[in-house]
Amino acid sequence: MIAVSGRTDDVAELITRGLAALAHSGLQALDEPTVRAVVRQAIRDVRTAPPPPPENPSADPALAALRRTVDDLAASTHAIGELVLEVAPAYLSDTDAADVLAPLCEEIGEELEHGLAARRYALSCDRRALHGTVL
Repeated sequence: MIAVSGRTDDVAELITRGLAALAHSGLQALDEPTVRAVVRQAIRDVRTAPPPPPENPSADPALAALRRTVDDLAASTHAIGELVLEVAPAYLSDTDAADVLAPLCEEIGEELEHGLAARRYALSCDRRALHGTVL
């Protein structure tokens, strides 16, 4: 929740849309697990969304293209990080996660540091977790 605390309006809008879609689907009553799933999805969507564009975007098309490329790379790294979390869950330390991930990273041809960075990024949604590795 801390990761989305500054974007409560966005979360509320996504929850409202999700609940409205369920209501229009003919669902008679919303049970607790369904509402919980809508809230989780809204928070995930806000956490993984690319940062808002700069207020004064550059007129340089090359810079705009580079920003889109970085956003795409961050999004794909987040997806990889979520998969890595299935192998090395969040409760593992980086050291323990490295022991578990080393064979996987070797098999897929990815550097272990990149796998660990993707895992940290999936946990935090903070792009600084990728600095010096993927970005």
